[in-house]
Amino acid sequence: MGNPAGVKRDFDALEDRRLRAYALIKQGITDAEVARQIGVHRQSVGRWRKQIAEAGRGGLKKAGRAGRKPRLSEADLRKVERGLKAGPETFGYETGLWTLERVAKLIEDECGVRYHLGHVWWLLRKLGWSCQRPTGRALERNEASIEHWKKKRWPQLKKKPSGRAAR
Repeated sequence: MGNPAGVKRDFDALEDRRLRAYALIKQGITDAEVARQIGVHRQSVGRWRKQIAEAGRGGLKKAGRAGRKPRLSEADLRKVERGLKAGPETFGYETGLWTLERVAKLIEDECGVRYHLGHVWWLLRKLGWSCQRPTGRALERNEASIEHWKKKRWPQLKKKPSGRAAR
């Protein structure tokens, strides 16, 4: 079943719920009544009762984190973020544009971990970075020429309806 996308499990709350059930089980309350009081399915209480019989109260302790351990530690993520904030020019790139390839190279150089580009994007989102267009404009930009093009030249070049469509 699992959790809905984006919803994280609160392992401490789950452990507290199991330990409340433990106290009720020790009082001799039936599985069905424990389930009603705790707000879980009766079969869960039966499973917990079996864990208590095998391992005692310690059998209800939380197992730890779910899933694979991250390849980058929090310190590594801070290093990557500092590198991102410093800008790509700091790392020898000609433009101020971070691409996934450049970020992957940054992660490999700074932390020694290689990531697929799709995973690099996931890490960037986790760090709060999003896809942005560069804000700068070309140094050679000539506003007067651009205005002339828009007002005079483009209307001359643009196709106009002919024949019956022109009416």
